[in-house]
Amino acid sequence: MKTKLYFIAAICLSAFLASCEKTVSFDDEFKIDNEMQFAKITANSEYTKIESQSGNGYIMYKELTDGKTGLKPYFTDEVKVLYTGWFKRYWTKDDTFTGDNGNVFKNKVIFDSTADRNDIPSKFTVGGSLVDGFSTALQHMEVGDKWEVWIPWQLGYGAAGRGDIKGYTTMVFEIELLEVVGRNP
Repeated sequence: MKTKLYFIAAICLSAFLASCEKTVSFDDEFKIDNEMQFAKITANSEYTKIESQSGNGYIMYKELTDGKTGLKPYFTDEVKVLYTGWFKRYWTKDDTFTGDNGNVFKNKVIFDSTADRNDIPSKFTVGGSLVDGFSTALQHMEVGDKWEVWIPWQLGYGAAGRGDIKGYTTMVFEIELLEVVGRNP
């Protein structure tokens, strides 16, 4: 009799635990994939870590060109920059790949670029409407610097996303700081 009770209890406990298991959705997989890619960059010795002043995380960057000017913008400064921002739909796949059905997919998505606007520099207030990660990078760059900047979703468009950029997206920018336009008091 005791054996039957233990058996029934074990079945009930198994059923209860199985019902409590969290199913992994496509969004969960996307978030995990993006976080894993950012973790890979964090572990790469070619990249340097910069903590955000907001305390919400950090960015990773690699210097492509050293401006050697010493002039860095403040949070309240206006700057002129050239940039390209992109992300991947699947970090484990190439920029373009052929799917199982033979269709070619564009995996690397350039969502904004001054190159698409005849390389006319964009003008921003560093602490204005920019995402935290972009603002963080600018505050550490010198005029003339060109960086590859990796921004985790927490310092980008967050869990909600924006436009074509889904929530939890790791974004990558190539940013060239051309000029500090003016110092705001």
